[in-house]
Amino acid sequence: MLSRLTIVVASFCVAAGAAAAQTKTFQSQKHAFRVVTLVEGLAHPWSLAFLPDGQMLITERPGRLRTVSRDFKLDPRPVEGVPRVVATGQGGMFDVALHPNYPENGWLYLAYNGPGEGGWGTELMRGKLEGQRLTQTQVLFRLEPKSRGGQHFGGRIVFDRQGHLYLTLGDRGDKERAQQPDDHAGSVIRLHDDGRVPADNPFVQRPGARPEKFTLGNRNMQGAALHPKTGELWTHEHGPQGGDEINVIRAGRNYGWPVITYGVNYGIGTRIGEGTHKPGMEQPLHKWVPSIAPSGMAFYEG
Repeated sequence: MLSRLTIVVASFCVAAGAAAAQTKTFQSQKHAFRVVTLVEGLAHPWSLAFLPDGQMLITERPGRLRTVSRDFKLDPRPVEGVPRVVATGQGGMFDVALHPNYPENGWLYLAYNGPGEGGWGTELMRGKLEGQRLTQTQVLFRLEPKSRGGQHFGGRIVFDRQGHLYLTLGDRGDKERAQQPDDHAGSVIRLHDDGRVPADNPFVQRPGARPEKFTLGNRNMQGAALHPKTGELWTHEHGPQGGDEINVIRAGRNYGWPVITYGVNYGIGTRIGEGTHKPGMEQPLHKWVPSIAPSGMAFYEG
């Protein structure tokens, strides 16, 4: 039985380096957090995953996948066989996640900013780690249409209890894309573990819509996690100036961006869209005004 359930939202990033090898304590509204540097020498670490033997996989935004031993020693050799990554602005290598049955099948998944006609965009691949090399790699998804610019890629991977894979996609800095069913941007997508589209996805039967889409109206979700009690998918996303949100993701729902938001235009403070509420559009479970720039999410059970 859970004695305590806490949602932890990372609102800052500590770049691991020689100057950071100290223990620090941070006080939140309800809890104190002790931060200890375990690994040094990383460049823009974005995500990590633990292998069954206790080793860690860490992505670096410039386009590398690194391995760390159980005693926290960083292998100087990046993993070979990773996809070509466009590291520009906020774009690069994003999440790494293990298949729920990783001990049996060995699949690991990477989200990253990949090149294509018209520019670049978030992509998803899987492969198997053999030593310091990815093998049997398969690209499972490519955001379409591609565009230029360095903003709002999303890039977080989550598996649900039924084995479906969810990937968050930002609006690519073009807010109107988030309301377009024929555009992947500004949404959560849902796939089978091999990249196939589930037959019960909410937009499968909608003419012209992207069948991978699971939601509409999202701005830029960089945090996502399953609620340990309910199994629901929770995400958080960056608002503009103000209006960061936590949302519970449900099939076919419209989360409002940019029609409704609690944020305003940067610098000038003018209203975006039609206000904060509109019928048929979801309200956030929680919002932050001013923004805290959330970048990761986990549930703590203890």
